[in-house]
This record gives sequence, structure tokens and C-alpha cells, in this order.
Amino acid sequence: MNITIKQETSSDYRVVESLIKSAFEHAEYTDHDEHNLVARLRKSDAFIPELSLLAVLEKDIVGHILFTKIMIHNGKEKYPSLALAPVAVLPNYQGGGIGSKLILEGINRAKSFGFESVIVLGHADYYPRFGFVPASKYKISAPFEVPNESFMALELKSQALDHITGTVEYAKEFFT
Repeated sequence: MNITIKQETSSDYRVVESLIKSAFEHAEYTDHDEHNLVARLRKSDAFIPELSLLAVLEKDIVGHILFTKIMIHNGKEKYPSLALAPVAVLPNYQGGGIGSKLILEGINRAKSFGFESVIVLGHADYYPRFGFVPASKYKISAPFEVPNESFMALELKSQALDHITGTVEYAKEFFT
């Protein structure tokens, strides 16, 4: 399977939203609103077009990943980071490594843009293979109740989170 990873463009939006809806249709943990979340985030200040990526097989879009700007705040101090959400692969292609390719390429591109860390709320048995660890290791917490093992962080730069503690502040579009 020859998968190409490329940046999403506005002409891809409808196809991607349909893909995301399909990808999460039978997911265990979902509010079935991920496609609308992505649509809202694209219109926000948190959106980074270069980190909205597609997995393309021949000419078909089969996967999508989005990284958006977030802040980790602790009192008066704020530190920039990224949220990885969501990763979506068409059901017929799930389990074939496409999500992994999207994540790895997204991490590499985020590093190249100078970002130092990524936060994800996801499956505790999936994301550690990419280096994610519970965010609590860095005394970083979610702004809502989540299982500790599912709220994870990844340093894109060595020791980037060593002196950062606080609560993640997501773009308001995550909550509307």
C-alpha cells in the first residue's frame, strides 16, 4: 500500500469531514462530533494549515490528522504546545498503519516548525508507541476529568516539558 502524506487544502474539507464522520461512526469513545470539531478548528486561531494532514492512497483520501495550538498555563505563565486531535482513518483501512504514518509525519512536521510538545487524549495502549507518556509525569493536567493514563504528552524537543506544569487550555472550539 503506497500511502502519500500531504497537507490538506480547503478543497478537501467536505471529503475529510465525511471521512472523519465515517471513521468515528462505531468508535467506543466518541461524541460523534469530531467532524464538526475539525470544521470549527479550521476557522480558529488555533488552526495550523501545515499540520492538517491527509493520507492519500492513489487519489483517494483515506486518513486525516490535525494538530492545533494549545497553551499549558500555570498561574500567570503560559507555554505553547500542540493538541493532536483527531486522527481518523476510513474503517476499511483501519489497522493497516495509516494512522501511525499520519502521526509520525505530523510529529516530524511539528518539530520542523519549532513546536516543542504535543498533548493527546487517547488510547493508553496506542499512543505510547510514539513516545507519549501520561502528562501527569510532567504535572500537566487536563481541564476536565479524564483517566490519567489516557491524557498524554510527548516532548518534541528533549527536556521541553521538564520545567512546565499546569493545565492545558484548549481552543474554545473544542467546547462549542
